[in-house]
Amino acid sequence: MADVVVGVQWGDEGKGKLVDRLAQNYDFVVRFQGGHNAGHTIVTQDCTYALHLIPSGVLYPQCKNIIGNGMVVALDALAKEIALFGNLQERLFVSERAHLILPYHQMLESDQEAQSAIGTTRKGIGPAYQDKIRRVGLRVGDLRYPKLLKEKIAHNLAHMHVQVDMRAIAEYLDTYAPKILPHIADTTGMLWEGAQKGKRILLEGAQGSMLDVDFGTYPFVTSSTTIAAGACSGSGLSVKDIDKVIGVAKAYCTRVGNGPFPSEEEGAMGEWLRQKGHEFGTTTQRARRCGYFDAVAVRYACRLNGCTELALMKLDVLDGLEEILVCVGYERGEETFLHMPDSLQGVKPIYKRFQGWACSAGVHTFEVLPKEAQAYICALEELINVKISAISTSPKREEMILR
Repeated sequence: MADVVVGVQWGDEGKGKLVDRLAQNYDFVVRFQGGHNAGHTIVTQDCTYALHLIPSGVLYPQCKNIIGNGMVVALDALAKEIALFGNLQERLFVSERAHLILPYHQMLESDQEAQSAIGTTRKGIGPAYQDKIRRVGLRVGDLRYPKLLKEKIAHNLAHMHVQVDMRAIAEYLDTYAPKILPHIADTTGMLWEGAQKGKRILLEGAQGSMLDVDFGTYPFVTSSTTIAAGACSGSGLSVKDIDKVIGVAKAYCTRVGNGPFPSEEEGAMGEWLRQKGHEFGTTTQRARRCGYFDAVAVRYACRLNGCTELALMKLDVLDGLEEILVCVGYERGEETFLHMPDSLQGVKPIYKRFQGWACSAGVHTFEVLPKEAQAYICALEELINVKISAISTSPKREEMILR
């Protein structure tokens, strides 16, 4: 059976730490969507790893790590990550059906971002997915046929309003394709065979549910399906293969990029959370927008994903606050929303107040947490209708309460 880990906020929830913690019990760890616009940070006793494409199971020798067909892959970014870990010949596999991000996709996204100001990372993810949907995309499997691939690229460029040196593209492919070719595989077939043999599979999402192209805060979203449904279409597994769906949320909330964020704190409180939580993007180092936990958004995302449980990350960041707010509804003019409306433009948060606590950092058992922290967690469970099964109390991989 396969389990899924998904973010239920606007991304950056701490999925990397959770997957790293879980991966020791799995045979396969699979990234099923997104590209190197995502970043997962893992802190071990010895060092910190910032992963952008390679799944978080890479730190466990028994794990086979799969970049699924739902992803878009920049060859230079992947080659750089592979070099960090040395020989991954029998441990990293890239779907032949995953789509390629080429340098001109980054140029196109920079132009698009200048016009629309969505707040993207300008790494070419959106245009690569656009080519996929337009049925002119180039896939990882095309790297096996370099002459034909370059002909396809030249054909695409002839229909684009962008000036690209084909010689530079050819040099890019000649430099990086040989580093990726040994890892290309029929990953769907691998997963089917693994599932048939009873192997354990963990599917790892990127970004967050509120950035989903269908159900997020459109148009300020990413270009892929970030919810659990994307785990099937992005890997080749079927819904019958899925067992648990584990949602991940911070004990507060952050967002990178533009778009509505009802519980954002733009003043001193937001800056306090940013500094204490080290809220700067793994991929871009952009300062994240910070605010209080939005129970309406998390409840909505948990229902979308069919979450069977939730992991609550960074509880320790809230240590020392006298009072903590939680968004339990929205107001817009005379309207009140207790459920997610189709648009969050112009809404204001309705808050419920909770007493803060002194210190939760490094705590390993729920009963040892301050009573106020226990009450906060129990209240969140009631508000989102999902059991909180894990609570992170520091960046370290071992400091997590399991319930």
